[in-house]
Amino acid sequence: MNAEREEDTAYDTSAENLKKLAEQLILMLRIRSIPIGMKLFEDVDEMMSIPGLRTPTQEFHFTMCQLVGQVRSAGFTLGIVHENTRMNSNCGGIVGLNTPGASYLTGENMDGIWFENREASFQHQAQMTRVEPKYSGLCAAPLRSGRLNPPEIVLFYANPAQTILFVNGLQWKRYKRYDMTITGESACSDSWGRALATGETSISIPCYAERRYGGVADDEMLLAMPPDEFVRGMEGLAGISKVGLRYPIPAYGTQMDPAMGMGHSYPDKK
Repeated sequence: MNAEREEDTAYDTSAENLKKLAEQLILMLRIRSIPIGMKLFEDVDEMMSIPGLRTPTQEFHFTMCQLVGQVRSAGFTLGIVHENTRMNSNCGGIVGLNTPGASYLTGENMDGIWFENREASFQHQAQMTRVEPKYSGLCAAPLRSGRLNPPEIVLFYANPAQTILFVNGLQWKRYKRYDMTITGESACSDSWGRALATGETSISIPCYAERRYGGVADDEMLLAMPPDEFVRGMEGLAGISKVGLRYPIPAYGTQMDPAMGMGHSYPDKK
């Protein structure tokens, strides 16, 4: 019964509440860059009406991970169309702005580079999560701007310790097992691509390209989720914080008797 009641909880996913929770996330987990939102548009004119929107210079092409890197570090509100990405590639294909070209889908492009043979390269493309290619534009903006009301997904980068505490927050009131997927190269398929396509919280290890072109640090992971899951996670993060489960996690020591620490975190309630 408790689980059923919790599932009926209506979480406040308004831009104003997401803005407030983004500030709390930075304070509680001390993440290094700002949380952002992402939204797809079938109507480009609707996207272009967003206040403060920046668009790339005509004929300028960049990767999705570069877009995300600019938004989370510089705080830009950026809107793109397919022509702004690497044309007919997975950059736009993963988020539903286009269908990747045959050279991608057949595995030709990565054959002999990321993969030793064509079959492995083909399977990499075939097993990738992509949004249905029916959208004309995509906007990413900091949650603190409140310009996406609401975004389709929320994203933030965190180190492994910060990541696990946020997952603990997600599990605090309603337990659910969270699984990662690992595409390898093109890991955006595991993060914003999977979250947009499935509506599921997605945790990923950023790939080589995200680190080289998107500015992702060696120790960073990426979490992407629908706004209600973000609100749920923040509620749980506050809940576990009240009992002392906070970031940074203090090291107890490898040669110490763990009884005192475990007595607090795992109390025997007999």
